[in-house]
Amino acid sequence: MALSKVDLANQVENQLPQNLVANNLPFRNIIINGDMSLAQRGTSSSGITSGGFYTVDRMKLNLDLGTWTQSQDSDVPTGQGFAKSFKMDCTTANASPSAALSAQIRYRMEGQMLQYLKKGTANAESLTLSFWVKSNKTGTYIAELVDNDNSRQISKSYTISSADTWEKKTLTFAGDTTGAFDNDNAASADLFFWLGSGSDYTSGTLSTSWSSITQANRAVGQVNLGDSTSNYINITGVQLEAGTSASDFEFLPVDVNLQRCQRYFQSIGGVDGSGIANGMCQQPTASRLTLHYITTMRAAPTHSVNDLKISDSYSFALDVTSISATFANDSSSSFNVVNATGGTSGRPVVLSPKSTSSTSRLTLEAEL
Repeated sequence: MALSKVDLANQVENQLPQNLVANNLPFRNIIINGDMSLAQRGTSSSGITSGGFYTVDRMKLNLDLGTWTQSQDSDVPTGQGFAKSFKMDCTTANASPSAALSAQIRYRMEGQMLQYLKKGTANAESLTLSFWVKSNKTGTYIAELVDNDNSRQISKSYTISSADTWEKKTLTFAGDTTGAFDNDNAASADLFFWLGSGSDYTSGTLSTSWSSITQANRAVGQVNLGDSTSNYINITGVQLEAGTSASDFEFLPVDVNLQRCQRYFQSIGGVDGSGIANGMCQQPTASRLTLHYITTMRAAPTHSVNDLKISDSYSFALDVTSISATFANDSSSSFNVVNATGGTSGRPVVLSPKSTSSTSRLTLEAEL
């Protein structure tokens, strides 16, 4: 009997190597912007002594150890398809950090995006982490997964063997049958790349199986990348996926990658100089405008303004001093703008950058 097209397709797929089939699964990489190609906030930041987002999208720094310069770098592994990497460069060393100090690169994940991992059930999926790394400082480093909903974690060590050389690392974390992730937009899980730590995190036994968080077991063996101003680390090609083997890195089109990043951070204005929002002048020093976000954000965002103006098509262009209203939802919002005196009540106005500088912008943030 002749096979149907569906049966034939299934038969062909079953005969293919499993890694080839896996390589064709869309959006298998949990990490957004793992190729470090987007940096909406800027490409370099120096004098960093505390945690936060500085350059590459979705990559947050946890820090109270040393002083650093962070950058989106063009140094990448040859022939792998990457154009950018994430770099941390130590500029003020701390060779003997006190017990509570640490430094990590952190990536945070929403629980509703992790439900297919079936965590907390007998069918919990293993996770495989793969990435490229380069540093002058050889030795043992720690990558860690943390379940924030259930206060659980698991750590794996890897070795940078050759100084100043790109190396690919692959680590597999067993599935966790205890504690399900919450099905919401909050921060259910973290991926940490440890850079250094005090004894509070290294004095126990490395927790290589899922367990309740014990701080002393999180980063045992981790080198201190912050012990010399000669030290640096570059990372790119970060992929976290279900299963026990690593597939090829999933490169997404730049427009798709940008929209996924804009769920958490949007920079509006800047180099194109175009209008940001439209509205009406209500009095000489205030206007009311409505902004539709570039894409729906994770949650109602916080905002900041820099070097913006309010103008009409008749008589005034006034510096913005503040946006006084809170952005109330995740897709659009009406808000008040306070500006220098001189507006004409009742006239339509536009909020726009004062210059084409990348810093002349409105930013919206809904990061985890």
